[in-house]
Amino acid sequence: MGDVVRIRVRARDLPGRIATGGYILHSGLEKWQGDQARAAAVHQTAAAAFPVLKNVPPERFLRLLAAGEIAVGGALLAPVVPAAVAGAALTGFSGALVALYARTPAMRKPGSIWPSQAGTAVSKDVWMLGIGLDLLGGALAERQAG
Repeated sequence: MGDVVRIRVRARDLPGRIATGGYILHSGLEKWQGDQARAAAVHQTAAAAFPVLKNVPPERFLRLLAAGEIAVGGALLAPVVPAAVAGAALTGFSGALVALYARTPAMRKPGSIWPSQAGTAVSKDVWMLGIGLDLLGGALAERQAG
């Protein structure tokens, strides 16, 4: 009786996990309530970058995207989720956003990696990729040290 479960969360991970988790969770909750017009717009952008998504109905795509964002945001905010798991989820999610940016020419200035006005919102998601990689790297370094 009385087994103690210790949750090890590095204090240095908290700012990134809280800020990013809150942002992504909020985004997912907003999309969960999205209407047909929003579903169509989000789906069109995603399907242009990732043609495999063309066969997914827009409303279903938006619901799946929202669920994914809610899951990733929740994982980042929940201290019981290890940094490696939260970092892997964030890295995968943000990597897809960076790929969307890279695959959509209208989001970049011609012949450049720098964002056009249309791409500024998505290009800023690179910070999430950095936080995800930091969580993964920190967890790996801790495992090797310990």
